[in-house]
Amino acid sequence: MVILVAAYMVAAAAWVYLLAGHGGFWRTDVRLPGRPGAAGPAPWPSVVAVVPARDEAAILPETLPTLLAQYYPGPFSVVLVDDASTDGTAAVAAAVSSGAGSILRVVSGSLPPAGWAGKVWAMAQGVAAAGECDYLLFTDADIALEPAVVAGLVRAAAADDRALVSQMALLRCETGWERWIVPAFVYFFAQLYPFRRVARPRARTAAAAGGCMLVRRETLAAAGGLARIAGARIDDVALARLLKRGPAQARCWLGFTTSVHSRRPYPELGGLWDMVARSAYTQLRYSPVLLAGTVAGLCWLYLLPPVAALGGLTAAVAGGHPAGPAVWWCAGAGLAGWALMTLSYLPVLRLYRLSPLRALCLPAIALLYTAMTVDSARRHRRGRGGEWKGRAVQGASR
Repeated sequence: MVILVAAYMVAAAAWVYLLAGHGGFWRTDVRLPGRPGAAGPAPWPSVVAVVPARDEAAILPETLPTLLAQYYPGPFSVVLVDDASTDGTAAVAAAVSSGAGSILRVVSGSLPPAGWAGKVWAMAQGVAAAGECDYLLFTDADIALEPAVVAGLVRAAAADDRALVSQMALLRCETGWERWIVPAFVYFFAQLYPFRRVARPRARTAAAAGGCMLVRRETLAAAGGLARIAGARIDDVALARLLKRGPAQARCWLGFTTSVHSRRPYPELGGLWDMVARSAYTQLRYSPVLLAGTVAGLCWLYLLPPVAALGGLTAAVAGGHPAGPAVWWCAGAGLAGWALMTLSYLPVLRLYRLSPLRALCLPAIALLYTAMTVDSARRHRRGRGGEWKGRAVQGASR
């Protein structure tokens, strides 16, 4: 019993640390530096947006116009790389941009060479087609942007000499499963890579959100270009690490926004499951030891507090005699850990305009994510690791 009480108390203490000392990961007020409408650089630097697109004909009419309609005071253009699509993506992109003049260029991508991940290769082809420019904006085909997003990104990058400025897009959160899984995805990502630490030059934490990454082209080239992360399956984190931890020790920034939206629908659990399982084991470096540690850690951190709380209270009420101190310690430690866990989840739920009562269910959602992580390892062992739109990618690169 003493060992159980100690385990419950350590779990509660871990939540105290996470809230007080883990980079404020739970806060969603990490927003783009600078005021909208404030004076920008003079002159405004040139920006080329690079959009890798594989079988995105259905969603481009909803998203591509928002990129083409950006209000940006400087030179701005878009390169869309048709990544071996079979649904007429290139034709749809051309039709959508028919009134945009020469701002859009559609490039027919080739199959990735050996050692290259498909998306990174598409990004590299977009960079080559972009020509000379000051900044590259890497974004995805499912991303919709409000009109001033690019100007805000450039303003923030130029104001504090940042080589990478990235914003976490608001993911679609409309169906029942999306409302349960999507906020937790954002929450766990921020817990793994606290956004405030990303912005600290001396901190090793490096991450970005692939749907919206503004990168200074000169710094990327000096770091060796995308060839340095050719095999990366999690390209946004790999790119941030390349820039921040490389010889340039570049300044990076990652934050939340309500101006960048992902329109990709995940109406069923299967699609959301694939989204997580596609890269979870990659994040663990394909290590069975790290997998076992992660599963144990998730269960200890997220499941132990509610088990202790409910078990302790049940024993205290149904025991038929006064409960001993150990029972109350179990219940108290469990309730404390569960309460802190719940509080940490509230800001993300507020960001997605969902009921705060959902925060009480975080342990169950964490259990679901644990199953997704285990399934990610299973897929990797069966040769289906990182499978996306019919293309399976393997290897140990992140």
